Amino acid sequence: MAERGDCAQILTHATSCNSPICAPSRASFMAGRLCPDIDAYDNAAEFGASVPTIAHFMRSVGYDTTLCGKMHFIGPDQMHGFDERLTTDIYPANFAWAADWSKPVTSPSPSGASVRPVLEAGPCTRSMQMDFDEEVAFKAKQKIFDLARRPDDANPFFLVTSFTHPHPPFSAPQAFWDLYDPNEIDMPDVSRIPPEDLDPASQYLYFGHRRNRYNIDDDAVRRTRHAYYGMISYVDVLIGQVLQTLQETGLDENTIIIFASDHGEMLGERGMWYKMTMYEWSVRVPLIICGPEIDAGRREEIVSLADLAPSMAEMGGGIPSDIPVALAGTSLWRLTRDGHDPNWPNLAISDYSAGAAPGPIRMVRKDRWKYVDVCGYPPLLFDLEHDPDELNDLAGDEAHNDTVAGLRAIARDRHSPEDYKTRIEQSQRERIFLRGLSDASGTDPNWAYVAQDGDGDRFVRGGGLKHGAHATKFALQLPRQPEAPEQIDESASPDMIPEPDYSTAGQT
Repeated sequence: MAERGDCAQILTHATSCNSPICAPSRASFMAGRLCPDIDAYDNAAEFGASVPTIAHFMRSVGYDTTLCGKMHFIGPDQMHGFDERLTTDIYPANFAWAADWSKPVTSPSPSGASVRPVLEAGPCTRSMQMDFDEEVAFKAKQKIFDLARRPDDANPFFLVTSFTHPHPPFSAPQAFWDLYDPNEIDMPDVSRIPPEDLDPASQYLYFGHRRNRYNIDDDAVRRTRHAYYGMISYVDVLIGQVLQTLQETGLDENTIIIFASDHGEMLGERGMWYKMTMYEWSVRVPLIICGPEIDAGRREEIVSLADLAPSMAEMGGGIPSDIPVALAGTSLWRLTRDGHDPNWPNLAISDYSAGAAPGPIRMVRKDRWKYVDVCGYPPLLFDLEHDPDELNDLAGDEAHNDTVAGLRAIARDRHSPEDYKTRIEQSQRERIFLRGLSDASGTDPNWAYVAQDGDGDRFVRGGGLKHGAHATKFALQLPRQPEAPEQIDESASPDMIPEPDYSTAGQT
């Protein structure tokens, strides 16, 4: 990454996303609110045009706002407060990926996701993600040059530059693959846990990701991790180019830069892949803040992406007094400027309510504790100070009853998992009905943002195993590789998942 010179930086140690899946996490970040409060259920839940976002907040205090890159907005509003948008998106903006909890857990993902890419990991000449991210970098750099050419009395600017790397499929350009010695690639800290020993939520993901259909050996794990490291280095160079342009134009002298991600990656830990779970590898994200008046250092406080909307508004001149909603987060400005905030809540909440789940799942991270409320099933409790790998569930230990009760009260504050599940399932039925009509008539609403001719049909625009994310990415990758064969594990049956008990789900 480009050097930042004397610019002070802070790096947070414990930042959580507010949903471990793309679109809900990004909607929550943009709104500064938790997913249930804005109906951000899954990767096909419409992000309402009536929801105020950080782009609206920044405009209200005099900023020009620009979006460049991935944001995964669902619905006809593809701007959500930005004055301009420089690129299309990489994923569908319609209901193609609506989750369906009425189907068996073994049904294919509506997005077409499976762990097949783990068996296809390796170097590549070109990928769909490379096409997208290099366009994003180019457009962002050009925008920075244009901003630098403006008159001295121009409005301040707010620019969101969003890349898709690192992300499946696990393929890195050869030069970045070669940065890493395959013999030095580390293996997961926590080895594969047999499906019968997984907690119920992880068992749902086991079948939802079709892990029972592919044999993933140590060589595949190592190659996938190798590719992931290469992808990190690849996008690091692209980010460095953007930062270098900011320096070359002199705009870095009065610009605050925030780097974050929408979710993590299990990367083989516990035998799991992708995100969609509340384990730290999936829900924990990087957060770096750099700029004038920053007290440099590393922060141990617990924060979440919901804290960014009030933080950016305050950093940009003050939170507008007429914001019509209560934001879920707390401004980081005092913490970043003074190095401490005596009133910091040390709290993060994350929600998951997409595919391969028994119902809505909510995580509460408070101080050293992580509590996971799984609708219909017993909760999980981990002491992250003494058990960072989350191997010892303490929820059933009577010695921790008070801790469980306190965290459960936070999780259930104005939130009933049972009522939320009912709301989600109704939304699923409505969206699946509309999607079915569109599929049958061939008039499926696209809603993909068109920045240039042809954008409506570029990248991933559909769902399912034939037209979804993995299929499209596989078809566009060079050189083409043979598809990984399915090897169904007959010993792993969804019958091992205990029946959920929703009779107590809504009680506090």
